[in-house]
Amino acid sequence: MPDFQWQDRIMVEFTATLKQFAEQGEKTGWTYLEVPADIAQQLKPGNKKSFRVKGKLDNFSIAHIALLPMGGGIFIMAVNATMRKGIGKKKGAMVKVKLEEDKKAFQFNKDFIECLGDEPAAMDFFKTLPGSHQRYFSKWIDGAKTEPTKTKRIAWAITALSKKQGYGEMLRSHQKKDLL
Repeated sequence: MPDFQWQDRIMVEFTATLKQFAEQGEKTGWTYLEVPADIAQQLKPGNKKSFRVKGKLDNFSIAHIALLPMGGGIFIMAVNATMRKGIGKKKGAMVKVKLEEDKKAFQFNKDFIECLGDEPAAMDFFKTLPGSHQRYFSKWIDGAKTEPTKTKRIAWAITALSKKQGYGEMLRSHQKKDLL
């Protein structure tokens, strides 16, 4: 029988309290949990930059979630509305956390990328955006619960990108129209 080594796959387990930023610039209102420095170092030794993890919050599976450095070796993980709903918890609650580094490359929504290919101006602007901003569009499209909503979101994204609008600008323009 072969001898398998799992050295590159480190899973950490700990309990964390859900917290919320009161006033922290663009992070105001975020719900998050802290990943202590020693645990972050187990996941990715010597790293001081943002990186992606996968695992579970209680019994809710997560993947491709960013850990953000906050200084002193501590990292935070934003816990978005979908994750909070999945675990059924709010600020102040304790959460069982199981994490490992997520080395899988992000997969963009195929329909979105195909439609971008049909709109050169939108594609050209999309390529100028930072990777994280590109992923906002794809994640938003993937978050649609129905095919009609997904199709509508792809159309909005392509139109916004053709107008050289980023993700936030696109959302603000549609919120003004009460379309979201």
